Parts: sequence; structure tokens; C-alpha cells
Amino acid sequence: MAILPIVLYPNEILEQECEKVTDFDKKLAKLLTNMYDTMIEADGVGLAAPQIGLKKQIAVVDIDDHHGTIEMINPVVLETDGKQAGPEGCLSFPDVYGEVERPYKVKIKAQNRKGGFYELEAEDFLARAILHEIDHLHGVLFTTKVSQYLTEEELEREEA
Repeated sequence: MAILPIVLYPNEILEQECEKVTDFDKKLAKLLTNMYDTMIEADGVGLAAPQIGLKKQIAVVDIDDHHGTIEMINPVVLETDGKQAGPEGCLSFPDVYGEVERPYKVKIKAQNRKGGFYELEAEDFLARAILHEIDHLHGVLFTTKVSQYLTEEELEREEA
């Protein structure tokens, strides 16, 4: 287990398009495991490769539900539907929270750690987390979508 340093804004890698992954090897498997451990240690629900300084289309999401850990390599959004607005934060923006509108449902196609393709449909908070991480892979930060910033007190009231 290795906890990786998280890249903080304004590091330029956070706003760059990431490259597709072509090697599905032991190094990738180890990286995914380390990304998961880093995300959990940082108390996050998602982590994308640029957040650890890698310009690769790799992200992990785990909102602690029945889906378990979702490893997304080269993910593509196939469909979205509906709307939801809710609070978001980001490990690359410590103590910054904002109200963000995103689709309520998403359908993606991605690859797993062995290179196999899969499709996944998600809704509500899981859809929000998946879309947030996919945005990272295209250099899009949640702060560009914030309609209103929230204080920690407002965030706690919203979660209560």
C-alpha cells in the first residue's frame, strides 16, 4: 500500500487533457490499488490520475455502496439524463465546496484493469462522482461548474 501525494490547484496538470491508457500491465494494477488507498486515506469518494500527477485516463470511484470500487480506464460518457444539483468538493481543492448541477443519470463505457470493456449505469450521487472524475480526465474542474460556493457550516447543514 502506498499513499500518493495529491496534486493541488493551481497545478497545470489539473487542467490538461489526459492520454489514453494502452498498457494494461502489473504497473497499472498497482497504480489503481495505490490510487484507491490514497482516495480512502484522504476521505474521498473519487480520485483521477491527474490528481496524483499522471496525465492518464484513469480514475477510481467508491461511494461505499453496492457497486463497490469502480475503476475507470479510458471512460466515455454514452448517455446522460435528468438533472440534479448538490454540493461537491475535490481533494485537489481542500476546504472548497460548491453547489454543482450535473445529470441525474449517466451511462459510461470504460475499461477495467485488464483492458476489458464494460458499461455501467449510475444515478444520483454515484453519477455525480463518476462525472466529476471523468471531468478531471479532460482538464475540467468542478470549480468551473459551481453555481454557489458553500462554507463548511452550510455543507454540514445540507448533509444533515
